[in-house]
Amino acid sequence: MTPNPPSSGGTDPTGQPNLLSQPTSRAPASFHASDDDHVMPFAVEELDVRGRVIRLGGAIDDLLDRHDYPQPVARLLAEMVALTLLLGTALKFDGRFIVQAQGDGPVSLLVVDFQTPDAVRAMARFDDARLEEAVAAGLTEPSELLGAGHLALTVDQGAHMNRYQGVVAMQGKSLEEMAQAYFLQSEQIPTLVRLAVAQTVDRGDAGKAKWRAGGFLAQYLPRDTSQLPVQDLHPGDDPNGETGTDMSVDQPDHWREAEALIGTIEAAELVDPQVGSDQLLYRLFHERGVRVFEAMPVRESCTCSAERVQATVKTFGDNPDEGMIKDGAIEVTCEFCSKQYRFDPTTYEAM
Repeated sequence: MTPNPPSSGGTDPTGQPNLLSQPTSRAPASFHASDDDHVMPFAVEELDVRGRVIRLGGAIDDLLDRHDYPQPVARLLAEMVALTLLLGTALKFDGRFIVQAQGDGPVSLLVVDFQTPDAVRAMARFDDARLEEAVAAGLTEPSELLGAGHLALTVDQGAHMNRYQGVVAMQGKSLEEMAQAYFLQSEQIPTLVRLAVAQTVDRGDAGKAKWRAGGFLAQYLPRDTSQLPVQDLHPGDDPNGETGTDMSVDQPDHWREAEALIGTIEAAELVDPQVGSDQLLYRLFHERGVRVFEAMPVRESCTCSAERVQATVKTFGDNPDEGMIKDGAIEVTCEFCSKQYRFDPTTYEAM
């Protein structure tokens, strides 16, 4: 078959709406694919595959630079940011999409907050002593840093709309595997996720290492839903005592082909500033033909403000937390952007 170059126009193929896999309709694209800080939707119609590619440069570097986290924590949070944006930019709504990983490991909490249409902020909590022990022992896989816990995905469309939250146990060694397990359990959609994080050194910036992140998400969404793979369900309290832990899936040929192609993606390709999103997609799918859509920009931005912090402080009444009092004044630091807010006693009494 004659290869088709990436198309830059048209609308996404139709499909059954799904919370985390709704088709994204975009106007004819006008983009520079090598630019950073964007999410690019794509469709391989011959394979019934849709997905998105993300590349983060300055946005993820600025976000992590605000916190100065230890490297293992910074890498883990950068992966979570890429994953959240891959999912959140597929949703058609005005509001917030929040992904949270909470466990009993050295890194107890990761939170990424995406505010439509393009703003993201993130934070992590960790135990310094336990983290040092884990790193010394070489236990730096995401599952080892997070431990046992759960992954929660929340859609918040505002005060007058119902919130949606999906919660699953964290399964797998990586965030990629955890996300795929979520789709398998909650959405029953075959999904592949690839994530990559790296530090690069720019000679023109005094040799300062800068963070980069990238990701790739593909889903099998056939027009004919009878072509979806059938999964053997867990038998639960089977009277014969069978555990049912071996879950077999009859995969369609199109999805097998997509899996094989996506399996060739190198981590370096997802973070290399010289490899554009459209270039990567063309390399993977040119024999089948791939359609790309307008790239959606993303930026690092926090929603904190003096007014919001004051509203929080008011909830303490006459007894603010002792840890907030420094040199006779109340100090509050935003966990997402590390900005400090200070209120003197007169201001606090007035509040």
